[in-house]
Amino acid sequence: MKKETILLVVVTLVVGALVGIMIASQPTKTADKDDHDTHVAKPSVVDTQKELQILKEVLEKEPTNRNAWVQLGNKYFDTNQPMEAVDAYDKALAINGNDPDVLTDQGIMYRRIGWFNKAIENFNKANELDPKHPQSLLNLGIVYRFDLEENVKAKEAWLQYLEVDPTGATADRVRTMIDHMENGHN
Repeated sequence: MKKETILLVVVTLVVGALVGIMIASQPTKTADKDDHDTHVAKPSVVDTQKELQILKEVLEKEPTNRNAWVQLGNKYFDTNQPMEAVDAYDKALAINGNDPDVLTDQGIMYRRIGWFNKAIENFNKANELDPKHPQSLLNLGIVYRFDLEENVKAKEAWLQYLEVDPTGATADRVRTMIDHMENGHN
């Protein structure tokens, strides 16, 4: 029981760190024409609501503004509103579906609402578009391992991840997850 608890804590920390990495890697530009950075400090709930409202107003006037759809999806992602994020990312992908980052973020949201097959589709498409896209491979392994308990496919995705990004903290975590999986840890 103690080993299971420790593993659960480790997995939770790893997933949290990975989501943080993915969020940090997303551009944080506004949809306006100034293209300036909007995050000097962590925004408050009021700031986030204001940003959401501004993005919605931009999209009412410019429904084909792909960047605004992506930013709206990112705001919903950051505020744990997965269905709204999925919808916003759908609009961005309808304008241009060849974005592995948006596909991966949408896949993470699909996972959060329990639509694991849709998440896998997104991660696979992201990886087809960019075979060296580490986040899609990492998340593909996470869904296979922790949601579908398909360890062979999880290991395959994570080994592919390690080919793309063999060093660093995330690579070390991936190796640890593979080791735990192979040694029968939950």
